Amino acid sequence: MVYRSTREAALSWRKSSVSGDDSACVEVAALGPSILVRDSRDHSAGVIAVGRAQWNAFVDAIRDGDLDRR
Repeated sequence: MVYRSTREAALSWRKSSVSGDDSACVEVAALGPSILVRDSRDHSAGVIAVGRAQWNAFVDAIRDGDLDRR
């Protein structure tokens, strides 16, 4: 689901500390049972909402190297 609203402006958005000052990253925020993801460069592009189980599976896949380029 993609939201295009200013409602997410009041959320606590977080970006990886690894990205430093580089804005080429995504930001995440929790909203109830969902995790919201947005482009750190273009906040007006919208927000993708995923369930916590989906988010956790995604993070696990990253940690396990399942999404590494080969």
